[in-house]
Amino acid sequence: MIPTLETERLVLRPMKMDDWPDYCALMQSERATYMGGPATKAVAWGMFCHDMAQWALMGHGALMIVDRNSGQCLGQVGINHGPLFPEHELGWFVYADAEGRGAAFEAASALRNWVFEKRTLTTLVSYVDPGNAKSCNLAERLGAILDDNAQRPDPKDLVFRHSSR
Repeated sequence: MIPTLETERLVLRPMKMDDWPDYCALMQSERATYMGGPATKAVAWGMFCHDMAQWALMGHGALMIVDRNSGQCLGQVGINHGPLFPEHELGWFVYADAEGRGAAFEAASALRNWVFEKRTLTTLVSYVDPGNAKSCNLAERLGAILDDNAQRPDPKDLVFRHSSR
């Protein structure tokens, strides 16, 4: 079962087909540079399906970040794992018009806490391109510390470790 998580300002809800157009547009844009993009429509579709399929396969996946008051979808937060990820990864993105509102921090904090409490994991990582200063800063704001010894899917990535302690 896919959870719906709520914070003071946000609802983190399961993905739905209505999310696809904005998701695809982001993945095909320059904003996706630090996520291996810009991607083709076919690659973006595979990523969208991957984000959803992980719930059925692994008990975790992606949730869309929605503003509680306006109902506007602001982006996504998720836990990735499986053959492409050496460890459980906490990842996030926000759409351009949502940047700078603290939504990524609030959503990532809520999902991280849910994973530590409900999935009983004691550690997560965030794989961040070293050129993505905003995500590096966010990982640090979340309390994660650099782990130079961690495995990573891309040897250039920085690995920020989140601990339940």
